[in-house]
Amino acid sequence: MAEENLKSQTKKGLYWKFADQLSGYGMQFLVGIFMARMLSPSDYGITALPAVFLAVGGIFASAGFGTAMVRKPELTDEDLSTAFYYSLGVGIFIYALLWFCSPLIAAFYNIPVLTPLIRVTSLSFFYGPLSTPQNIILQRNLDFKTPTKVSVIVRVISAVVGIYMAYMGYGVWALTISALIAGVASMLILYWYVRWYPKTGWSKESFRYLWGFGNKYMGSQILDTIYNNITPVVIGKFFSVSDLGMYNRANGYAEMPSKNVHGVISSVTYPVLAKVQDDKERLSSGYIRMLKVTGFIVFPMMAGLAALAKPLIVVMITEKWLPCVILLQLICISKMWWPIHAINLNILLVKGRSDLFLKLEVIKKIWGVIFLSCTLPFGVTVFCAAGIISSIVSLVINTWYTGDIIDCGFWKQIGFLMPSLLLSAFMFTICWGLTFVIEPMWLQIVVGLIVGVIIYLGGAILLRFPELTDVKYLLSRS
Repeated sequence: MAEENLKSQTKKGLYWKFADQLSGYGMQFLVGIFMARMLSPSDYGITALPAVFLAVGGIFASAGFGTAMVRKPELTDEDLSTAFYYSLGVGIFIYALLWFCSPLIAAFYNIPVLTPLIRVTSLSFFYGPLSTPQNIILQRNLDFKTPTKVSVIVRVISAVVGIYMAYMGYGVWALTISALIAGVASMLILYWYVRWYPKTGWSKESFRYLWGFGNKYMGSQILDTIYNNITPVVIGKFFSVSDLGMYNRANGYAEMPSKNVHGVISSVTYPVLAKVQDDKERLSSGYIRMLKVTGFIVFPMMAGLAALAKPLIVVMITEKWLPCVILLQLICISKMWWPIHAINLNILLVKGRSDLFLKLEVIKKIWGVIFLSCTLPFGVTVFCAAGIISSIVSLVINTWYTGDIIDCGFWKQIGFLMPSLLLSAFMFTICWGLTFVIEPMWLQIVVGLIVGVIIYLGGAILLRFPELTDVKYLLSRS
């Protein structure tokens, strides 16, 4: 009975989280089309420059406490209050630091507008901690419905503001202010839904537990964030801002389907698997099914986007963005493995092994810096192409401990994923070939989508993919 209830909760969680991700990235996609037509590649490049500083600061402010609280068997109000006070205090300190350092960052890039841009975007360190406890409470209760409602409301508000400001000619500020308003609106609405506020003081015992788990996770997140954002830093410094804008748009479009699935899988599977963390058989069985279904869903999405990259870019945001087509195709192939990485790393967190999580991140980032140093000097395109190899190497590293914990290492996982991967590759070949045969680009998109769906679903049915059963269950109402 308990297992059926957990399955039902998982299913509902996947529904709502997918709705959240789909509405979010769908709206981001549509709004991005309008804004990319009105803004220049340089505008997107400038807003991407301070991302690394804000992202790293955000990790220091959260310190992995949220992840620790989700897996804690019994969560107390002292835990929530302690995490709140810590995040708010560190957030204020980081804001002050970035306020004084923003002129130095602007001078480094020789872009004066970065000074006020960083000072405004850094305001997130004030309102961010105010909504963290509410998110933790909802996540522990496997309530993904409420955050979805909040996200939809916030994204509509942000979209209206962003498009209006872009239309009125505010340039980079259209992107910045819309994001700022989205954050504040999210905090206010979440508080309306979850009336939590700190009722206790600081607890040394709670901090000791949260920091004991969270500090290693924080370290791994800092490494990951710096590495993921170091590319824009280097491109922005040694290449043109326009080049950075092209990379930023290509990377953004490639992340939409990948992050959509990545976000759903990570957010839902972590609290669900945490509930069966001591039952190795159920943990292993649930993990393998999630792995196979994830590959079955994400591989064709990324393959289809890569195949139709050129007509999609030209039709949606005009030919001025044409140089990002090849970048988008290459990034799609490397990022199709993101959700698989996420599931492997979630297993370590579920088992409370944040130390192993950190160890893997250190190894991957050493490899990543070597990879970045060897490829980026040859240009952005070579860097993106080599990123495919880097992603596979990272998967080998991520599956190292998974093989020990649930006996499902790299080669076993590749075996589970190979049918979906091969079918997606076949679909990509056909859809990409159609773009050379059909002339109107809008027709390339329509025919490519229809043919791609028919080939993939038809092939899966013909070959009797077992993943279809799980997908049908997720789509059923009962």
